[in-house]
Amino acid sequence: MVYQVFYTLLFPPSIFIIMLAFFCCWLYKRDKRSSKILSVIILCFYIFTIPLFSNYLITSLESAYNPTVNIDNCDVIIMLGGGATLDTPNIDGMGHLSGASANRLLTTAVLYKKANLPIIISGGQVFSDSGEEAKISKHQLILLGVPEEKIILEDKSRNTIENAKYVRAVLNEHNFKKPILITSAFHMKRSVQYFFKQKIEAQPFPTDYTYSLDTSIRLSSFIPSSSSIYIVGLALKEYLGIAAGLLLS
Repeated sequence: MVYQVFYTLLFPPSIFIIMLAFFCCWLYKRDKRSSKILSVIILCFYIFTIPLFSNYLITSLESAYNPTVNIDNCDVIIMLGGGATLDTPNIDGMGHLSGASANRLLTTAVLYKKANLPIIISGGQVFSDSGEEAKISKHQLILLGVPEEKIILEDKSRNTIENAKYVRAVLNEHNFKKPILITSAFHMKRSVQYFFKQKIEAQPFPTDYTYSLDTSIRLSSFIPSSSSIYIVGLALKEYLGIAAGLLLS
């Protein structure tokens, strides 16, 4: 534990905070007002980089729904894409799913084995240098044993709003009424909101959790980390998306 803490302190963002703190002390003797302003900035930056804060933000999103569903009352599985790489070499194909997409895909495959329901994969090519999420996901599901005829592609959407909009059309086309919605736990609250705006009452089945059920506070909760910055970014994006959805409605 001591080694891990020491190791973490030597790398960003910890080392930058330490350097700024020393500079703030040096500045205090020369310009107290500027030093006080800088100390507030450092404190805010520190808070945004520690697991205690990032876990608090993300937990309120990820605890909104539980991964439990009544399979007998459902007729289709919807999987939302979460990123993919373009033309990277893979087993029997090209392109890789991001970590979030891969976790969603694995959950989809397991749920398919239990429910034997058709699968709608929603996600297009978001950027010119990113992969086609739905097509790569379909290829991976087939490799995992899901029959091709059980997979329906929605490969035009580039964001969650478009996911809901284009999936609505697919549901209408195939006369699906009771979908299961699979996406990352941090993304589920916003997804349910946007799908509800399209009059889709899906049963949420979150996956790809970023936090642990063990929320006890320990020394590492106060040590800055790059992963905490990433999680804070994820959480803030979701909160802004939820707020935007409320304003648009």
